[in-house]
Amino acid sequence: MTSTPADLLQVMRDETQAAVAAEVRRLHAAVDWCALHATDDEADAAFGDHGIPLAGPGAPMVSEFAVMELGAALGMSTDSAKRYIGAALEIKYRLPRIWARVEAGQLGFWKARWIAEHTMCLPLAGAAFVDARVGYCAHKVSYAEVERQITTAIARFDPEQAEKLRRQAADGRKLDVHKDDLTLEGTIEVSGTLDAQDALDLDAAISRLAADRKAAGSSESLDVRRAQAAGDLARGQDTLPFGDQDRGGGFETGLRPSSTTESIKITRVIDLHIHQAGVFGDPNATVGRCGRKPVLVETIREWCGAPGTTVINVKPVRDLAEHIHVAGYEHPTRLVEQDDLVDHHCVFPWCTRPAERCDHDHVTPYNQGGPTCSCNSAPLCRGHHRLKTHGGWSYDVLDRGSYLWHSPRGHTYRCDHTGTEPVPRQRP
Repeated sequence: MTSTPADLLQVMRDETQAAVAAEVRRLHAAVDWCALHATDDEADAAFGDHGIPLAGPGAPMVSEFAVMELGAALGMSTDSAKRYIGAALEIKYRLPRIWARVEAGQLGFWKARWIAEHTMCLPLAGAAFVDARVGYCAHKVSYAEVERQITTAIARFDPEQAEKLRRQAADGRKLDVHKDDLTLEGTIEVSGTLDAQDALDLDAAISRLAADRKAAGSSESLDVRRAQAAGDLARGQDTLPFGDQDRGGGFETGLRPSSTTESIKITRVIDLHIHQAGVFGDPNATVGRCGRKPVLVETIREWCGAPGTTVINVKPVRDLAEHIHVAGYEHPTRLVEQDDLVDHHCVFPWCTRPAERCDHDHVTPYNQGGPTCSCNSAPLCRGHHRLKTHGGWSYDVLDRGSYLWHSPRGHTYRCDHTGTEPVPRQRP
């Protein structure tokens, strides 16, 4: 039977209402879970479980291990679970009018969460002020109006925070190099806000160097030459304009060493991964890696061939199928590198913490006979390492890079390079 447009619209309305009702039930379950695991214990995080504050003053602290377990059940990383639960607790305990709107299905949790994330910094009276001002109309008021009420609450109930924000706004200068957003072509975006004088001088210097490149025969576009000029400045190959120093004009920028200072050489090391076929020009080998980011082999070739670039170490491809075994407790470097290349990140369900920032865990503890070897080693971030050691969680190695996790309450999760998959519970 063919559906009419009216039928499809009705389906979407019904499914939207069902999704809202399901979200409210999930929120209730999350809040009830937190109530069961509320704690005032602020023990040292290095030793087992402890309570962590997730919302503003007046909301309960929750067991960190309980948050990790709830995050796994929600299909979220621990960090995402903390933000989700924090917003739920903020609304439940500090924004009762907004909570009532969410419970009634009149206000989407996505908008209530945005409000909650902006009120967590407020004292209890400030949160109550915002709740009273926008709780009755939060479902239809604009973000700008909510933000105005939050700003008013900060000024009235937290003057120290208001003054701190004022000082920050008075000097918003920054320069961001978005290193984590490396593109396949090997480019990185740079953005920032500079003092007007600094910005004008930088623009003049880049324009001059770009013009010099064109005069030297460069056929690149102006935008590309300006980008290359910024790199020249970064490497200290030129300087911003100088005035007539004998007449007191101009200024020293520090980009060019003066007669009384020594030049400081900055060395930048990047790790590149490329198949040997790409090294020898195989046209089918077109992509390598810079860290975990894919980069075109041609881009890597240009980097390595650029003047001033030094290739300091060439390592053979690490055999990920090799079984590395040592007699001691400590993981050797070659085993750590193998783990990092196999798993890339913490192997706990839904965790994405990079492996190079993780501990390297003995799946079966060393003091229980577990060897230090490839089949008994995996990267775990510090929090999930503590959870496994002190929180009753365990996991098995199904295959290299594939793990089966078991929670204390009988839930099971399969984790591998494709992600995390909850394993259905078997009925008794």
